[in-house]
Amino acid sequence: MITKETIAQEFQRIQQEICSGLEAEDGKAVFNLDAWKHEVAGGGHTRVITHGNVIEKGGVNFSAVEGLLPQFMKDKVSPDATHFFATGVSIVIHPYSPQVPIIHMNIRYFETNAGDSWFGGGIDLTPTYVNVDQASFFHQCMKDVCDQYDASYYPKFKAWADDYFFIRHRNETRGIGGIFFDYLKPDAGRTKEELFAFVCDVGRTFLKAYLPIVSANKTIPFTPEEKNWQLLRRGRYVEFNLVYDRGTRFGLETAGRIESILMSLPEHASWLYNYIPAKESSEEKTLSFLRKDVDWVTMNENKAIG
Repeated sequence: MITKETIAQEFQRIQQEICSGLEAEDGKAVFNLDAWKHEVAGGGHTRVITHGNVIEKGGVNFSAVEGLLPQFMKDKVSPDATHFFATGVSIVIHPYSPQVPIIHMNIRYFETNAGDSWFGGGIDLTPTYVNVDQASFFHQCMKDVCDQYDASYYPKFKAWADDYFFIRHRNETRGIGGIFFDYLKPDAGRTKEELFAFVCDVGRTFLKAYLPIVSANKTIPFTPEEKNWQLLRRGRYVEFNLVYDRGTRFGLETAGRIESILMSLPEHASWLYNYIPAKESSEEKTLSFLRKDVDWVTMNENKAIG
């Protein structure tokens, strides 16, 4: 029988696996562990890595917390629900090099004292410069893990990611998307065990989808101009996380730990006034890809890396 305790234990194992994989790829920095307690009940392990060979700043958070149900979630649950339990793993990695993309992943489980429960999560990639081959490879990884469980998952969750990771005030997507899903509940065709297995497999797809891209790009030289473009794109990342991200809002409205919530922000970012990329530049080309409904899987049939 799956319980909230067994879910939390498996999520913590996934956190450790991902930290070990990222440390091996970076080759220098290691994750520091910061254990903390929630002000109501539970707590978490925030694991932060900084100033490595590849990673400038990154975090792999695990939490399992309880508290009063926030007002903005009451329409999602039973009328009698007053308290929640939530556990999950949340990751954001900000590399030094503009050739290596930012990546985000989250897997989570939520239940209330009235019997509501569901899973959510997703993975998305935010390149400074879009490499079509690598974007295609990344989305193929997302499709592969989805197709193991339901052929409808990838197109549905890919479209959900396009809509969710959209910076409305900029009219552009945060990156090339990936998959995003929420409120996955058992029904006639899906058991809780199957949904849990799917969410765990999404979590374990993180290293498979990301490390080959990191390995291919981490030694590519870059110019000061390319670094400046990276800082501008990080600024867009900050805008999304502080204005639209539901996880940030949930953490802030449930007395979450501020350092862990804002771990997703980069160490350095910039905002230049009215910056417009040069015509036919790599920067302009990247902006042309930051839109919804791009069919990345079929854009490059070779699915090559590099």
